[in-house]
Amino acid sequence: MRKLLTALLLLAPSVASAQSDVWGINAMQNLNTGTRNIGDTIAGIVNVVLGFLGIIATGIILMGGFKWMTSQGNSDKVDEAKKLIGAGVIGLAIVLVAFAVAQFVLLSLYNETT
Repeated sequence: MRKLLTALLLLAPSVASAQSDVWGINAMQNLNTGTRNIGDTIAGIVNVVLGFLGIIATGIILMGGFKWMTSQGNSDKVDEAKKLIGAGVIGLAIVLVAFAVAQFVLLSLYNETT
């Protein structure tokens, strides 16, 4: 009985909305999807993703620096910290090169298509 009551309570809003269209589900004909073209949208997504990856690489560099400062002279921890810093610098370089290539490609495509 309890499961039946729960199912009825969960389905009641959907039945009511089908009749009165409270949330505007049936009014999808006037859907405004935005005014940006696909090139600007892709450029925005690429910039956000590369910015996020740059933040992660900077965080890895900072973690390596923190690990080095808290190693208290332990050579194993210092070596591990150096590896982290090196990996972070390489990752940051890759992100910067990817950003430059993406900007070049997107700008070239824009200039050729307009």
